[in-house]
Amino acid sequence: MKKIFYFLLSLFFILSCTSIAYSQQPDTLKTQALEAVTVTATRTEKLLGAVPMPVTLISQQQIRQMGSLRLGDVLQEQTGLAIVNDHGQGLQMQGFNPDYTLILIDGEPLIGRTAGTMELSRIAIGNIKQIEIVKGPTSSLYGSEALAGVVNIITETPKNTSLRLSARYGANRTSDLGLSANLKYGRLGIYAFANRYGSGGYDFTPETFGRTVEPFHTYTFQSKIHYDFSEKIKLKISTRYFNEQQEANFDLGRVGQASLVGGQGIVKDWNLNPTLDWQVLPSLKVYFRYYHSQYATASDLRYLQDQKPYESTFFDQTFQRPEIQAVYFLGEKHIFTVGTGIVSESVAATRYQGRKAFATKYIFGQYEFTPSNRLSLLLGGRYDQHSVYGSQFSPKFSVQYNIHPQIALRGSAGVGFKAPDFRQLYLNFVNSVAGYSVFGTEELPFILTQLKAQNQIAEVFVPSATLGALKAETSFAYNIGFKIKLSDAFQWNLNAFRNNVSNLIESQVVAQRTNGQNIFSYRNLKSIFTQGIESDLSYQIQPNWSFSAGYQYMVAKDREVIRQIEAGELFRRNPQTLVTERLTLTDYGGLMNRSRHMANAKVFYQNATKGVNASLRVIYRSRFGFGDTNGNLVLDDDSEYVKGFITCNFAASKAFWKEQVQLQVGIDNLLNYRNPSQQPNIAGRLWWLSLNVQLTKKSSL
Repeated sequence: MKKIFYFLLSLFFILSCTSIAYSQQPDTLKTQALEAVTVTATRTEKLLGAVPMPVTLISQQQIRQMGSLRLGDVLQEQTGLAIVNDHGQGLQMQGFNPDYTLILIDGEPLIGRTAGTMELSRIAIGNIKQIEIVKGPTSSLYGSEALAGVVNIITETPKNTSLRLSARYGANRTSDLGLSANLKYGRLGIYAFANRYGSGGYDFTPETFGRTVEPFHTYTFQSKIHYDFSEKIKLKISTRYFNEQQEANFDLGRVGQASLVGGQGIVKDWNLNPTLDWQVLPSLKVYFRYYHSQYATASDLRYLQDQKPYESTFFDQTFQRPEIQAVYFLGEKHIFTVGTGIVSESVAATRYQGRKAFATKYIFGQYEFTPSNRLSLLLGGRYDQHSVYGSQFSPKFSVQYNIHPQIALRGSAGVGFKAPDFRQLYLNFVNSVAGYSVFGTEELPFILTQLKAQNQIAEVFVPSATLGALKAETSFAYNIGFKIKLSDAFQWNLNAFRNNVSNLIESQVVAQRTNGQNIFSYRNLKSIFTQGIESDLSYQIQPNWSFSAGYQYMVAKDREVIRQIEAGELFRRNPQTLVTERLTLTDYGGLMNRSRHMANAKVFYQNATKGVNASLRVIYRSRFGFGDTNGNLVLDDDSEYVKGFITCNFAASKAFWKEQVQLQVGIDNLLNYRNPSQQPNIAGRLWWLSLNVQLTKKSSL
């Protein structure tokens, strides 16, 4: 109730301000016809300049100028986004861990997270039309996992008859082959994309068995079929398939017995998405959608000495969602959007007992009101009814007011949530080697009762009844900022944000076995906040030269740690004097793996007449916490940080034969930054060369 009260209070404040603004005379602000269009922020097509919330749009032209291969390569160069190595390469947004950002492909969620992290290398970018990034809670439209924001990858659609081939080779025997084909025939449109990506890996520790990154290869296939029954009824069917195979080799370090282990892991991901668009009336459009996705992994590891089994694991997740959405236009000033659907999820895995299932029923609504050229308002909300954790209501309000034809003020307030996942509810994992067990909250009561009956429990620290059912993690967030466009050549965006997170789920020791091994489960415990300011500007220096820069300052801290410091309950041992001392607030560095400062600067050159373009991009990340070295579980010592670093990426290309053939060269991590012990995912300086051929129906080549 407190969150709803604060939301209504914020809503009243913003409405009060905007009512004063609305009383002024509207101006004649004009919208450029060529302005980019975004769909993610409102689930309806809107000009980017009319969206009253922080949205970043990355165009296909930008992506190709960068010469990137995978989604993570593109996102790491954007303001306020950091790629973190946590069970794979995941995305950190506004200080949130990767499991709080929803990744969409054509508006549908990508499933298959490893300990909460969505591995970004799974997504090829050769068929991406544009990438839309919405920062701040977006659960009012997309539900769980959109607590930090949303990244929507918009892929190509059938538009003409053409063929595109691409090939790239670079350091570490990294290769990428791509083929895309477009066919347009009357009402029928077909698009197909295929990609093969592979690497020989690299090794920072050649003196030990096993490489830092083992060799791997992936295959991606995607197709789209569009058929227009009429101007009012249109059918779209899209499919995607992903397959990855990677070697695994490591040394268990056992003396006097077999210790070398090797094998292979496989990841598979496929989905099907038919959509029917029906223009019922000139003012009413209805969308019928169905989405089915499946994600599966399997690994088979054996002792290399005798090929005896070491470990075999599997994970299989399914996701199904039928949905209906209607958009009603009441004149030019009012847009109503409403939708409903059902999500059915299930998972089976080595560490789960049987197949587990979720079901979520939801309904969402949104009202967009544009009373004048100066003012636009957006009010929305979503209600989710989950089969395990209960219900959740997620409201959001956004406003944009054009103070001047060149200056716009925008702000938003909203609630985001993240539902407990299968791991936190149903995990049943025993690690006898490391000496611990982890049980999900739904499994814990039965297992504790069973172990007590077998006299295997020495002590219970937190009774399962005390833990209770897990609640959804919730965030109440504010964003406010300015959008300044002094001319077509100069634009500047400034945004301040604050996120308050409650019911954060984390592991907790709940009992101890008679053999001394700890038993872990999960509970709602901590309350954290992230806040900061971010700035983006772009400037067209000359017709051929453009410059952009971005900066984010952010603080992310745990309120419970702050309370303990203020109460004098936290201590550390001085490494020089060996004297135990109380922590102060200035000692506390905040949450691990968060940088206080991040910045980027980019220079692009494009000469269409000569078919030449080039780019130089510099990315800076200040120091961030890596691990606790003094045992007090708080980031408070210089030895616990990774030093700040700079990476620099360069690419240049030349087009031939009426721009049908393009040769591109580049160097990633030009300054050869390396930190093998703390950042093994950064491989060092990487050179590459690529060739792209574009053929169209009218081509004379």
